[in-house]
Amino acid sequence: MRIAVPAETAPQERRVALVPESCKKLIQSGYEVAVEAGAGVAAGFADQAYVAAGAEVQPDPARLLGAADIVLKVNPPAVGSGRNEVAWLKPDAIVIASLMPLRNLAVVPLLAERRVTAFATDAIPRTTRAQAMDTLSSMANITGYKGVLLGAVELNRYFPMLMTAAGMVTPAKVFVIGAGVAGLQAIATARRLGANVLATDVRPEVKEQIESVGAKYVGIELAQSAAAGGGYAKELSPEDQARQRQLLVEQCAQSDVVITTALIGGVFAPRLLDAATVRSMKPGAVIVDLGADGGGNCELSRPGETVVEGGVTILAPLNVPASMPHHASLLFSRNLTAFVQAFTKEKAFVLDFTDDIQQGAVITHAGEVRHARTREALAKAGA
Repeated sequence: MRIAVPAETAPQERRVALVPESCKKLIQSGYEVAVEAGAGVAAGFADQAYVAAGAEVQPDPARLLGAADIVLKVNPPAVGSGRNEVAWLKPDAIVIASLMPLRNLAVVPLLAERRVTAFATDAIPRTTRAQAMDTLSSMANITGYKGVLLGAVELNRYFPMLMTAAGMVTPAKVFVIGAGVAGLQAIATARRLGANVLATDVRPEVKEQIESVGAKYVGIELAQSAAAGGGYAKELSPEDQARQRQLLVEQCAQSDVVITTALIGGVFAPRLLDAATVRSMKPGAVIVDLGADGGGNCELSRPGETVVEGGVTILAPLNVPASMPHHASLLFSRNLTAFVQAFTKEKAFVLDFTDDIQQGAVITHAGEVRHARTREALAKAGA
């Protein structure tokens, strides 16, 4: 079977779906691998490195995709003017990518019409067996790390406590909202930089995880559980939302940096910080809204921009992993390689929808939208 890796063309995207180390592994597993010319350059992987790994470098993306049995991508296939990757795919091809189908509904019917079997790595079940394939967690880890660095650069004071000849400098107070993968990495990074860190999550069962990476847990007693299974959170009841909002107001007012990482179901960002909360914060404070890709956790965030409101700087960076493309590509590539190799038998990828991983991750197959939540979203959208 032939694997194709096209260049990513989304704005500001610098990652590549497969790096040379992974090409070697897949070739050893019996696959042919072809990569679009220049696909890895922005991530630090030159065409020559792919050739040295045994892959073919193809300058024509239409020919590359048209000959592919399996296509590996970071983002959904491009369907813009001049580059319609879905149209270039041969019917019954397999696409494996972070499709984020609920955010990218428009491409799903096109994949179904083309009879493409599309797997979304962001929909892979969060089980022990699937950990090595989980691109969502790999990228969230980078997001949490980089988010703290962005906040530290923007803050007008040190993170750590310092003893100087001029006296002692007290440590910055960092408040992390959300203790998924991104939040836990943000806590650990802020602690390594010397900050005094507090953190909260609507799932009280993560208290031990928060404390294990060096933060103090603050939270409320919930009337209803906020756990949605698989490490995800669901929306709170109105009563719990009000109590959680009051907690956030109190903690934000005392904090120098607030890092928000909350996503519902790993997809959409709940609105946690309203304008009044921001205006209650002290001048010079910084908010890093790491939920910007899902719409933003802060009412005043403008995804992709930095704004200042009442002396508070609000950063809402988009696609943070792409800002660290080398290691983001390396980890993403290892996730995809693990997925392909897990279902390789006799040098071919085998479809098996009785398997819980394939069943959970498949979005389209044989002309149908197989993913229930995506079907429901398309029905609501009238598609």
